[in-house]
Amino acid sequence: MSDSELLVTSSDGVVTVVFNRPHRHNAFTKAMYAEMRALFTDLQTRPDVRVVVLRGAGGRAFAAGNDIGDFLDEPDASAYEEWIGEMLDLLFELPQVTIAAVDGVCVGGGLAVATHCDIRIATPESRFGYPIARTLGNALSAPIVYRCVAAFGEGVTRSMLLTGRLVDAERAYSLGALHEITEDLNAAVDKLVDEITFASATTQRATKRQINARARATEVQPDFDRAMLGDVYTGPDFTEGVRAFMAKEKPHFGTDAH
Repeated sequence: MSDSELLVTSSDGVVTVVFNRPHRHNAFTKAMYAEMRALFTDLQTRPDVRVVVLRGAGGRAFAAGNDIGDFLDEPDASAYEEWIGEMLDLLFELPQVTIAAVDGVCVGGGLAVATHCDIRIATPESRFGYPIARTLGNALSAPIVYRCVAAFGEGVTRSMLLTGRLVDAERAYSLGALHEITEDLNAAVDKLVDEITFASATTQRATKRQINARARATEVQPDFDRAMLGDVYTGPDFTEGVRAFMAKEKPHFGTDAH
């Protein structure tokens, strides 16, 4: 396999994107986000492409969040989160049908990408969540939380974020967050792609516009969100979370946060 961290191939109207950092559970780097941003911008005006498939290399993870080193290199972590959010918006608004093919851990930024796709399928061993409450002590932007609520429901989203627990594939399927659980991910993707490319692109694009418009109307980012994230990323819990993460220790978060 290529040394590139983002492998993009195109064949017969299908673009496949492979996150290729298996040694880091495919955690996203800033360079990977930039490449995805450029790709999704290009795909906005590509009627020849019908389907976009996103998946992770290595068989252990779809993607395990963001590379923490990028946050350390950023002078304004909340601005970096906002920049990532713009990329996720481009993914969400793609006219093509998007599929997240999950094999293994799908957490943090990986789950954000998956919940901005139209369809999610996964292997039985896959797990989903946002364990940030017990790792980094940061917070998600409101639009990312809302996408999780749309896929998993409010109760499970609250559990994910308030406890840091992960959700297994069977539970995700029962909630409607997954289209299918399969032992043979490649065959399941191929079958789904065949069904999508056989169907009417007109129907698909019109339906996506309608559903996305409803989501936009109900998932409005609150006025306090940007300032709150700024406080989070400059606060003591995130500082401790990063320190502990880099030292491979358990963090010791404060109890007096307001």
